Amino acid sequence: MASSSRNNKKYDVFVSFRGEDTRDNFTSHLYSALCRQNIQTFIDDQLNRGDEISESLVNAIEASAISVIVFSEGYASSGWCLDELVKILECKKEYAQIVIPVFYRVDPSDVRNQTGSFGNSFSKLEERFKENSKKLQTWRNALKEAATLSGFPSQNIRPESELINEAINHILKRLLDQVFRPNDNKNQLVGVESRVEEIESLLGVQSKDVYALGIWGIGGIGKTTIARAIFNKISSDFEGSCFLENVREESKKPGGLVCLRQKLLSNLLKDKNVSLDIGLNFRRLSRMKVLIVFDDVTCFSQLESIIGSLDCLTPVSRIIITTRNKQVLRNWGVRKIYEMEALEYHHALELFSRHAFKQNRPDVGYEKFSSKVMKYAQGVPLALKVLGCFLYEREKEVWESAIDKLQRILHPSILEVLKISYDSLDDEEKSIFLDVACFFPGEDVNLVMKFLNASGFYPEIGISVLVDKSLIAIGSYNKIRMHDLL
Repeated sequence: MASSSRNNKKYDVFVSFRGEDTRDNFTSHLYSALCRQNIQTFIDDQLNRGDEISESLVNAIEASAISVIVFSEGYASSGWCLDELVKILECKKEYAQIVIPVFYRVDPSDVRNQTGSFGNSFSKLEERFKENSKKLQTWRNALKEAATLSGFPSQNIRPESELINEAINHILKRLLDQVFRPNDNKNQLVGVESRVEEIESLLGVQSKDVYALGIWGIGGIGKTTIARAIFNKISSDFEGSCFLENVREESKKPGGLVCLRQKLLSNLLKDKNVSLDIGLNFRRLSRMKVLIVFDDVTCFSQLESIIGSLDCLTPVSRIIITTRNKQVLRNWGVRKIYEMEALEYHHALELFSRHAFKQNRPDVGYEKFSSKVMKYAQGVPLALKVLGCFLYEREKEVWESAIDKLQRILHPSILEVLKISYDSLDDEEKSIFLDVACFFPGEDVNLVMKFLNASGFYPEIGISVLVDKSLIAIGSYNKIRMHDLL
C-alpha cells in the first residue's frame, strides 16, 4: 500500500456532499471552519452536474490527503455523488487516503444497508440505472464499505457546531499523524521522537498554569526543528496557535517587530484584518487557549515588543521560546529550560547518511570516511546535513581530501550559523572566547579565570556570558568544554 502522504498533495481535504441537501447549511459551515484552520480544502460548488464526474474532480480527489463524505438523506439519489464515493474508496486502497464519513441526519446502518429514507433515495436511482446492474452493485458495495468506517453521526453530537468542532479537530489530528508516521522514512525526523515526549512532559499540557518553556542550545543543534515538531503535534489542542519563525532576522527589518506582532495576532485570532487596537486584541487573547512558538529570540526586548508579558494569556496557554542565549529566558521569567544536546552517534550517522547516500546507512566502502565525519560534526544536525549534501555522489578520493580540508577550514554554511553567537559578543567577550578556544579547552575554569583576570579582563561575567550563549560549557570536575566546530 502506498503512503497517503505522497509528495505534492494539492489539497488537505476533499469534501463529497449532496448539494441540494447540505450546500447552504452543514457543508458551508464545515467548509468555513476548515478554511479558518488554514486547511486547504476542495469543495465542488457546481450547481449543475452531469451523470459522470469530471476528470478535474477525479484529479482533485487523488490530490487530497483526506476525503470527508457528508452522507445526507438525498446523497444516494445522485449518481455523481456515488461515483465520487467509489473513486474515494479506490484512493483509500491505492494511496492509503484517509476517509472520514459524516452521517448528517441519517443512520449509519441505513447507509450501510440502503434502508429507511436514505434507502428510498437510492431506490430512485435504481430506477434510472436498472439496466446497469454492475454499476448499481458497485455503488451498493461502496456504501456498505464507507458506512463501516469510523465517522461522525450527527444524531449523537449536538449541536451542529459541536459536530463541526469535533470533525475539524479529528481532521487536524489525522493530518498531523502523517507528519509523525513512523514508516514514512522520508518525512521522519531523526532522533526527534524521544525529545518531543520529554518536552511535552515539561510543558505539562494538562496543567492549568501559563507555561513558558525555553529550548536552549548552540546554533545548528536543532532547536527550531524540535520546536516545529512539538508545534505540529500539539497545536490542534489549542484554540489558536502561531509559530513565529526567525524572530532575530525579522526584527532587524524596518517595522519588523510590528509585523511580527501583527502576524501573531492574525494567526491566533484567525483574523487576517486584525484590528490595530492592541488592548482589544489582547483582551480577546485573554479568553483563549493558545500555543505560541517564538523561534530564534536573541534579546528580551523582542518578546516585550511582540507580546509584552505572560499576563495577557490564559492559564491553559503555552509558550515555547528557542534561543542561543539563556539570559533571554531568565529575563522573561522562564523557569523550565530544555537544553538541546548533540545527537547520539547512531542518530547522527542516520541523519548524515540520508543526505550523503539517500539512505539510512553509509554505502559499503564509505564507513571509515563517515566515521571521520561523525567525529568532526559531533552530533550537530546542521553540520551533518551540510556535510552530507556537500559529499553526496563524490568519489572516495574527494571525500578524503574534503575531510582533511574541513579539519582546517570550516564549511561556509556551518560557519555562517555558528558565527552569529560570536558576533553578538562585545570586544572583551570575543577576546575571552578566542583565548579559551585556542588555549583552554578541557582546563579547570578557576585556573582560566585567574589567567584572564591577570590579563586585565573581567572573567566572571565574561565566562558567564559565553556559557549563557552556548559557546562554552562547564563540565564535570569544573572543566571547560567547547564543541570542536566552535
